[in-house]
Amino acid sequence: MDKILIVEDEPALIETLEYNLSRQGYRVTTAQDGFSALAMARQAHPDLILLDVMLPGLDGFEICRILRQEMNVPILILTARDDEVDKIVGLEVGADDYLTKPFSMRELLARIKAHLRRVRLIREEMGSEDETPNGTAITQRKLVFDNLVLDPDRHEVLLNGNVLHLKPKEYELLVFLAHNRRIVLGRDLILERVWGWDYSGGSRTVDVHVRWLREKIEVDPADPQRIVTVRGTGYRFEG
Repeated sequence: MDKILIVEDEPALIETLEYNLSRQGYRVTTAQDGFSALAMARQAHPDLILLDVMLPGLDGFEICRILRQEMNVPILILTARDDEVDKIVGLEVGADDYLTKPFSMRELLARIKAHLRRVRLIREEMGSEDETPNGTAITQRKLVFDNLVLDPDRHEVLLNGNVLHLKPKEYELLVFLAHNRRIVLGRDLILERVWGWDYSGGSRTVDVHVRWLREKIEVDPADPQRIVTVRGTGYRFEG
């Protein structure tokens, strides 16, 4: 049963969210201020976090920034502010999605299911266990590209032996690119496979995340050798 942490300071909305999510079979925990949210996230290890922006103590952006350094859980920001700058800030600090209040409960549930489904698919694709013909579990091999190593057992990426601190979507993007090495991938295809067909953002999201990845894995991000731009189409991962 998937666990969802609701971080929200409006009692009526907490009650509504908790009721609807519980009916869908999710285990729900709640926090009503920033410091409680951090403590609850670290204690409960949720599978997804619904995070309000305006909170007592620490705001949602700061909570997101802190948690993103500690865990790869999907974070969906809820806010009453429909401002593009806020959306960009949310993505910059590591949020996976953004929903403006008031929102449709049906849309929220659909997005939650989509994010959890993508996490499961990534775990299966990069899972730590496969089965041999006789049913014995074996360890998934690392993906090694010279000094760049993707370690699915630890859900880590290493460069020159040092762990890179990637945001969840950066990790998922790198996994998808690595599994399609030397294949030209269009932005729309990447967006669909990594963010999902129902993602409301545009292809610029892909470009931004590619830029972030290049800053972490390329010797010279201005002259990328690992993630190559294919003009007019998208990107190709060379390894």
